[in-house]
Amino acid sequence: MIKTRIVSVDAINPREEYLKEAADVLREGGLVVIPTETVYGVCANLLHKKAVARLSEIKARPKDKPFSQHIDRKEKIEALARDIPIQAYKLMDAFWPGPLTLVFKARDNGTVGLRLPDNEIAQKVIAFADVPVVCPSANLNGKPAPTCFREALQDLEGLVEYAIDAGPTKLGLESTVVDVSSDTVAVLREGAIKKEEIERVVRTKTVLFICTGNSCRSVMAQALLQKKLKEAGRTDVEVLSAGIMMLSGLGASEPTKEVLREEGIDVSAHRSQRVTKELALKSDIILVMEKLHEERLLQLVPGIKNRVFLLKEFAKIKDNNLNIDDPIGTTLEFYRQTCAVIKESVERVSNII
Repeated sequence: MIKTRIVSVDAINPREEYLKEAADVLREGGLVVIPTETVYGVCANLLHKKAVARLSEIKARPKDKPFSQHIDRKEKIEALARDIPIQAYKLMDAFWPGPLTLVFKARDNGTVGLRLPDNEIAQKVIAFADVPVVCPSANLNGKPAPTCFREALQDLEGLVEYAIDAGPTKLGLESTVVDVSSDTVAVLREGAIKKEEIERVVRTKTVLFICTGNSCRSVMAQALLQKKLKEAGRTDVEVLSAGIMMLSGLGASEPTKEVLREEGIDVSAHRSQRVTKELALKSDIILVMEKLHEERLLQLVPGIKNRVFLLKEFAKIKDNNLNIDDPIGTTLEFYRQTCAVIKESVERVSNII
C-alpha cells in the first residue's frame, strides 16, 4: 500500500503550493486525485508507462482502450489532433472549458479523446505538470463516478500518491463524450450536456463578417443579415462580426448607427471585437469587405481559404472593384451608399445559407 498524501484546498482560491506539489508527483510518475467540475478524477502522466499501467490496473481498463487526455488550454489540441472539423470548433466554442470530451483523429494513428475541464485546480495542476495528462473518473470499475472527495478516497486511498480535497464537484455528472473523428458527429455518452444541446450547436451555421475596425461595414452586414433571418423565422444561423485591426469594446460609428436606424435597426449595444483564430475556425462562411482583409485573415488562419469570400461578390451588379470601401471619414450619403451595397449582397447571402 502507498501512503496517500491528502490536502484540502479552497475550490475558489486554492493554495498553489499544493497544486505544484501535485504536479510534481504527477510528473514523476505518481497518481493524483483531483477535482473537476464534473466528478473527481485520478490522473497519470501519459509519458510514464508504469504510471499508466498502474492506472489501467486500478481502473480494470483493457490495454487496447486508451484513456482520454485532459488539457489546460484549447491551443494544445492542434498538437494532439488532426483534420479537426468545423463542428468540433463550434462545440469547443460553446462548451469548453466544460463537461465535454471530444474524440478526434490522433496526430499519429487512431483517435484521441480530449477535454478542457472547467475547474481552476484541474487546469493548474495540468499546466504545472507540463506533461500529457490522462484523467479518468476516480472510481473502481463498476462503481459510480465520485462527486465528492470522500467517495473518491473510499477505494483509492493507499493506491494513489496524492489527493486534493476541494469539496463537492459543481455538476456531479460525467462529461458528455462526442466523436468528431469522422464525417458524422456522434454522441457516444450523454453526460452533463444533453444530446439535444450538442445537436443544436452542430446544426447551427456561423456567418462571420470582417472589416477593418468592426465599427462600420461589418456592423452593417451583421445587423442586416440578422434582421433578414429574423423576418424569415430562422434560428439556425449565428451571425458575427469582427475587425482585423482594432481595440475591442468600441461602439459602432455614429453614421453607422444613423443609416441602420433608417433600416429600423438599433446597434447602440454593439461592441467591437478583433478576429481570432478560434472565431474564424468555427465559421462556416467568412465574408470580408476588402481583399486586404482576406489576405490578413489567411495569414492568421491559412486553412480557411475555401470559406472566405468578398461580400461584394454576392452583389447583383458587379464592377471591376470588388472591395466595399471604408466609409470612415466620408459623408453620411457615402455611408448610405455603402449600406445599400451591403444590403443587396446580404440579401443574396441569406438565400444560400
